[in-house]
Parts: sequence; C-alpha cells; structure tokens
Amino acid sequence: MKILHTSDWHLGQNFFTKSRKNEHQAFLNWLLKQIQAHEIDAVIVAGDIFDTGTPPSYARQMYNQFVVELSKLTCTLVVLGGNHDSVSTLNESKQLLACLHTHVIANTSDDAQQHIIELSDGNNEVGAILCAIPFIRPRDVLQSRPGESSEDKKLALSDAIKAHYANIYQLAAARRDQITNGTEKHIPIVATGHLTALGVSQSESVREIYIGTLDGFAADGFPPADYIALGHIHRPQMVAKSEHIRYSGSPIPLSFDELKSQKQVVLIEFDHTGQRTITPLDIPLFQPMAMLKGDIDSISQQLAAYPMHNPSDGSDGGSCEGKDAEPSDEPVTWLCIHVEVQDYLSDLQQKIQSLIEGRNVEVLQLRRARHKTAQSLQQIKNETLAELTPFDVFEKRLALEAFEGEQEQQRLIQIRETFANIVAEVRHEQAK
Repeated sequence: MKILHTSDWHLGQNFFTKSRKNEHQAFLNWLLKQIQAHEIDAVIVAGDIFDTGTPPSYARQMYNQFVVELSKLTCTLVVLGGNHDSVSTLNESKQLLACLHTHVIANTSDDAQQHIIELSDGNNEVGAILCAIPFIRPRDVLQSRPGESSEDKKLALSDAIKAHYANIYQLAAARRDQITNGTEKHIPIVATGHLTALGVSQSESVREIYIGTLDGFAADGFPPADYIALGHIHRPQMVAKSEHIRYSGSPIPLSFDELKSQKQVVLIEFDHTGQRTITPLDIPLFQPMAMLKGDIDSISQQLAAYPMHNPSDGSDGGSCEGKDAEPSDEPVTWLCIHVEVQDYLSDLQQKIQSLIEGRNVEVLQLRRARHKTAQSLQQIKNETLAELTPFDVFEKRLALEAFEGEQEQQRLIQIRETFANIVAEVRHEQAK
C-alpha cells in the first residue's frame, strides 16, 4: 500500500501582488508524475486546498482538473478541509468528485462513521483504513460553559480533541477487525489532522496558531495510528521526534523564510506484514526566490551575482552595457532584502532600486533593521518598568522593528490588536 501525504496547497494565493498560478500548476503537474512513477494508491491532502474561503475561479478550475487527471491513474484522493478552506466551497463539488475516486471531508461530522475511509491497494483490496479528520473547530467538539477560566477552556478543548481522535480511531480499529476476521492480514490505520502540534517550527505565512484559546495540541493526544498525516504548518517536520507523525509542509514557499527548508511530499509504504517505510520526495523550486541580508555594501555584492535581463524579454537592452554579468534567459528571481543600517536612510528604496537596475530580479519585500543600541541604553538609564505601562513597553519594542510596505503595515495593525486583546483578557481575569 502506497500513500502520498501532502498539504497546504493554498491555491489562489497572491504573494506581494504576485499570482502563484504558474507555480501551483507546475507543482500539480509534477505531483501527477510522481503518483504515476511511484504507483501511488492514495493521496491525502491534509487541509488548506485553497488560500481563502472564496478562491478565484482559476484556482477552482485547477483543483477540479487535478481531480480529473488523477482519476485516470486509478488512485484514490482524500481532501481534508483546513482552516483556510470554506466548508461550503469544498462541499459544493463533493458528490460530483465522489464519482472520480475522491473523498472530500470538509468539516467535522456528527456521524463519526463519515470519517472512516477504506483505502484500496493495487490488488483492489483494503490496504489501509483512514481516520479522515479535518480542521476541528471548537464548536464541533465542545460546548462552552459559563464561568470557565482561560486555562479551563484550554484543558477542556484539548481533552475534547483527544477524545474525538480516540473515538474515530476505535471505529477504525473495529472496522479493521471486521475485515481481517481473525486472520493474520495486517491493515494499517492512518490518521490525519490540520492543527498545530506543540513544539513545531512555524513560518511567517502561518497566520493562525490554532483554534480558540489552544496554543497547540500535545503529541501524546494522538491515537496509536501507524501514520499521522498533518497539515497547517508549512515547514516539513516530524512531531515529538516521532517518525510516523509528520507535517508534509506546503509544496511552494508561502513566505520568504520558508526558503530555509526543502519543500517535499511524503511517501508512506506498507508491506504485507505491516512494515512501514517513509520516504520524503523533494519538490523542485518552480519560481526562483531568495532572501538577502546585510548592510548596503554586502547587499550590493550579493546582487552582483545575479545576471542581467535578456534583451529579448522586452526589457531595455541598453542596460546591459558595462555590467559584469551575461544576459539571462532564466525567470526573474523574487527577492526579500533585509538591510542593516546604522541610521535612518530616507532614500533606501531608491538605493536598492539603483542596485538592481538591469538585473534579472524583482524586490518584493524590503526590510530595514536599524541599530538602536545606544538609544536603548540611554532609555534604560532614564526609565524603569515601574514607570511604563504594558502598552509603553510594547510600543518601544515595536519601534525597534521596521514595517515596510502595505502588507507589513497590515501586519503591524494585527500585532497591536492581538496584544490589546491579550491585555484585556489578563485584566479581566485579574478583576475576578
């Protein structure tokens, strides 16, 4: 039995006004080739098919076309809803896609049996049983009670999710026993999830930590499944050093800091004895991207390594004269530039623009890191925490960061709102 685990496609995403359509299409084409080459029996997409609840029409078309192409390979597809997905959007084509060997589990159902899926192997026999668990919303598993503290709510929610997993797993185990009927045949049980497990490494593109007031779900709350396919975290990684509990990560970098890790899908193979083999398959980078850090001189040296525009691409061919690199046929590289400056530079954007002129690059994000050590030391001499409110301390810390561009300003607004909500909740608890 061969299963391919992927997640967090985020079809329809715009990245600093740039469409990811070509990258996503290249990934889906690559994925179909892997499925065919490795003779995959089932593909699990562990949530966040789309980037928003109202994806653009091209993203829906891309999703539907992938299902059609996959159905030609006699491979089962299981689509789990994520926190970015709209339940109604996924469900609108659920019955139609069911005719194409595709199971869509958009949300948690009151009928637990709906979450048990039998996956067929190459011999058209039951090769694995799937506990298909999508993103869990608090209202799906828990009823709030008046008078509960925030800690009580966290504990109750964690226990409810753990109980939900245990219930689904017990049904899967019972179904396995029914199929094997006392024989020595081994049928693995695979579970899914779209959540944050405690201790994982996140990236800037993961906007929601988890659900309700719960920061993360402890790994010991998962059932003893043979493999647990997780989504929501965009960096591929194991959970709690357990090889069989994994995030596959997103197939393309959804933020510049994700360039630090290799994108992958995970191939899980079970033999007839139940022995498990896990093999990550590296995904190519379909759009050149890079992050440059340093002072102006260092940034200038790093940019010099990038080739010039090819005159045939419609850019100004005259810009190549006197430059130190040959014209390039490669696609334009998207850059995030993090400039370290000793003092404020009012013409930083113009300076960077002059450095990239004629180069086969485009700066999508420009960050400024100012060194305020001397200023901070002087403030420490004249101020104490007793003289400052939490908001004062918070604003002084924000002042040490640079939020360039419209998207960064929106991020700054979200940070301030989140902090205000936290302070309000703490004060409310203290008032009790």
